[in-house]
Amino acid sequence: MLLSLVRASHPEPVVGVTVAVVGLGAALGQVGWWLVALGAAVLTGQLSVGWLNDLVDADRDARVGRGRKPVAAGEVAASAVWVAVVAAAVGTVVLSLGFGAVAGAAHILAVVVAWAYNLRLKATVFSVVPYAVSFGLLVAFVTLGLPGPYPPPWWMVATASLLGCAAHFANVLPDFDDDRATGVHGLPHRLGAAGSRVAAAVLVLAASATLVAGLPTEAVPLGVAALAVAGAVTAVGLIRGQRPRSRAAFHAMLVVAVLDVAVLIAANLPG
Repeated sequence: MLLSLVRASHPEPVVGVTVAVVGLGAALGQVGWWLVALGAAVLTGQLSVGWLNDLVDADRDARVGRGRKPVAAGEVAASAVWVAVVAAAVGTVVLSLGFGAVAGAAHILAVVVAWAYNLRLKATVFSVVPYAVSFGLLVAFVTLGLPGPYPPPWWMVATASLLGCAAHFANVLPDFDDDRATGVHGLPHRLGAAGSRVAAAVLVLAASATLVAGLPTEAVPLGVAALAVAGAVTAVGLIRGQRPRSRAAFHAMLVVAVLDVAVLIAANLPG
């Protein structure tokens, strides 16, 4: 049951987002147990989002035979997952507010917006909006929760928001037909598979370019090199992602996100 519960959380994005945010916190000067607490807050928030997603989608997943989804396959009881959602949500609130009311509110709002995607917005033309808002708020949570808090720079928020949007377009590609068959018509479904691939590529490259624009002058060459790598990773991911059920495109977005954080760490930005 424990393994099924982990699988129901959507562990890849949970781990990817948590690692990226912890890396950003480290790059900006968060240290020690506060860095651990930052990771725990983001982890619990992402777990709540992933578990809620599996619960909301269970009926649709069952109708199209997505046997890899634990709740839809009956590998774990929905009641157990609901308990996990509530526990993770409570943990998110407590851990987030430990960084102060403003920083905590930013993270709690990010999670609430992600829940709104699961509950309603994923099937609308506004499906990309929660990704843009939530990822941008994660950056605000980090900077506002530092020992010397400050509002996040515009370019950092824009980079995160663009990466989040790119991840959305890439993430839906493997389930395109199943989603349409079960009444999910988000923005990617309206653009079509080809249009979504183009959108993902443009957005992820725009994110890396925005990151370069915000770097200190001495770190720009590193950022440009990372931009080239991001382009290559994105191209490979989108090409390999054309295979049935392949999640290569989404994995490429996660790699680029971690790459961008690595650039920030190497740039040694003032915290």
